[in-house]
Amino acid sequence: MNIIKFLDEFTTEKLISDTTSRREIFGTFGSLGKKAALAAIPFGLATMPSRTYAQSSGDPVSALQLALTLEYLEDEFYELALQSGVIPSGRSQIVYQQISQHEAAHVEFLKAGLQGAGVTPVEKPTFDFTAGGAFDPFNDSGVGQEAAYAQLLALSQAFEDTGVRAYKGQAGNLQGSQFLTPALQIHSVEARHASEIRRLRGLNGWITRDQRGLGMPEATQPVYNGEENVIQGGVNVTNLGDGSPFTIDASTQAYDEILTGDEAVAIASLFIVP
Repeated sequence: MNIIKFLDEFTTEKLISDTTSRREIFGTFGSLGKKAALAAIPFGLATMPSRTYAQSSGDPVSALQLALTLEYLEDEFYELALQSGVIPSGRSQIVYQQISQHEAAHVEFLKAGLQGAGVTPVEKPTFDFTAGGAFDPFNDSGVGQEAAYAQLLALSQAFEDTGVRAYKGQAGNLQGSQFLTPALQIHSVEARHASEIRRLRGLNGWITRDQRGLGMPEATQPVYNGEENVIQGGVNVTNLGDGSPFTIDASTQAYDEILTGDEAVAIASLFIVP
């Protein structure tokens, strides 16, 4: 299955609306820059006819194909990171080596699961981890090792957080299938990866509602949209307890939001060569 065809199947009504301009489509991606965004996102996403989307519940195959695409991205990213010479020796290198092994294992598991179900796994796309020139995470001779490593860490965090929220967002599609339990097992490991990367950055291990204040590039903000939500299950979680409202920061950090398939694909597409 071709990756562009797969991504097309995850487009939203907003993306295919005749009244929606390409500027509006890319405007949600922060200040990455029009040139980088336009170079990275397949234009086919905005031109496909309306169809039944994979976001409808009970579609485990599409959920697994999305998960595999994200795992392809992480697997190649960590492999290139280890080859780059940017990662300092010691604990950082050990962490990246271990995460790399996990991501490779996830790729092989998802491919085997899809093949066992009689489905052809989605093809691995060609990635551009510079996002059209916005980043330079593997080139210590370009921006310098310290700056390259800082970009590497920030992208690692964004990719892990995307994976965590995306797996959670596909739980409904996996409900009732034999893949729900292993998907949840992968999800929790991805969450541990995200926490560990934050520790390498000298941060707390959980998501806060304003990642930009934690040295994250503006372009990664779509990964964290919705994290300011204080309504969980219809309950305002700032008004719980003994009458002393929880702070917004504490309340939002206590709950992790989902990413829909559309949102996860839009983020991943920034790093996919059309």
